[in-house]
Amino acid sequence: MIVGVPKESYPGERRVALVPAAVPTLTKAGFEVRIEAGAGAAAGYPDTQYTEKGAKIAPSRADLFGGADILLQVLGPGANDATGNSDLALYRKGQVVVGFLRPLGSEQDTGRLASSGVTSFAVELVPRITRAQSMDALSAMATVAGYKAVLMAANISPRFFPMMTTAAGTITPARVLIVGVGVAGLQAISTARRLGAVASAYDIRPAVKEQVQSLGGKFVELPIEAQGAQDARGYGTQQSEEFIKKQRELLAQTVGGSDVVITTAVVPGKKAPILVTAEMVKGMSPGSVIVDLAAERGGNCELTKAGETSVQYGVSIVGAINLAGTVPYHASQMYARNLTTFLTYLAKDGKLQFNMQDEITRETMLTRDGEIVSPRVREFFKMPALVVAGS
Repeated sequence: MIVGVPKESYPGERRVALVPAAVPTLTKAGFEVRIEAGAGAAAGYPDTQYTEKGAKIAPSRADLFGGADILLQVLGPGANDATGNSDLALYRKGQVVVGFLRPLGSEQDTGRLASSGVTSFAVELVPRITRAQSMDALSAMATVAGYKAVLMAANISPRFFPMMTTAAGTITPARVLIVGVGVAGLQAISTARRLGAVASAYDIRPAVKEQVQSLGGKFVELPIEAQGAQDARGYGTQQSEEFIKKQRELLAQTVGGSDVVITTAVVPGKKAPILVTAEMVKGMSPGSVIVDLAAERGGNCELTKAGETSVQYGVSIVGAINLAGTVPYHASQMYARNLTTFLTYLAKDGKLQFNMQDEITRETMLTRDGEIVSPRVREFFKMPALVVAGS
């Protein structure tokens, strides 16, 4: 089977779905790898590195799509809301597509993908189980985003991050607050600590307290308890407006005393909860920085503007999206490992086997034979249950 890797078409996207070092792994598993010319250049991987590892270069996108049995993408239709739909006309019935597809974003977009006839796997749906950890692209990209968020804050902040003892006196360390202790939050704590800041973190899940402390951070405890803080899949759940209102009131003082606030709270398929209000921003010291990693979902800060950095009440509010794409070399490397692990997991004798009794296969598959087949997505969009036969 031929694995095709197209050049990403989303404006400004620099990542690539497969790096040269991953080619031999797929070749050994019985696949032939083809790369669209220039696909890895923006990430730091020229065509020559791919050919040296045994891949072939396709001269055009049409040639690549036309000859590939499996397509590996970073942002496929749905996730690529700018140019992704142009790929639908290039897909063939029965072709396999793997990538970020934003399955809970729009029923219409997912329906169009299903209508193309491809068997698609959305990496956002990889179950959070031990066997699938090495395939978890969401966590991999969240790691990159958490790291980069702290660097952006340090670059914008008018304050040093570490404590410094100088001839001119002692400089106190910056106070960094991370709201939401998922993968991105944990990486943000680690990075802030490495830069010498005093890091504290808040999450509605008290179980993450030990993780925060193990990284040298202080866990902020509020006298309020969330109901069902996470679902069975390990994702955060949407809380009541009453809970969120009380949460804001209690967080206000902690936010106001921070030099940097990094927010990471998202609920899959839902608008991000507002945790930092305009009034809270107003109470922060001039020169403070907020980096809102939930900007693409509406933002955790009331004043966030997606894709922009604005200054409100003297506070810089960063609404950057696709932070993983700003570190394309290593983000691509991590993503490629996720995809090659997933493909080789499905492969047997150079062919993909779709065992619908297997949790990883069943949960990650989004569309097949013209239908949306993901149980989670069908439930989310209130579609009737679909019985899928194994093969």
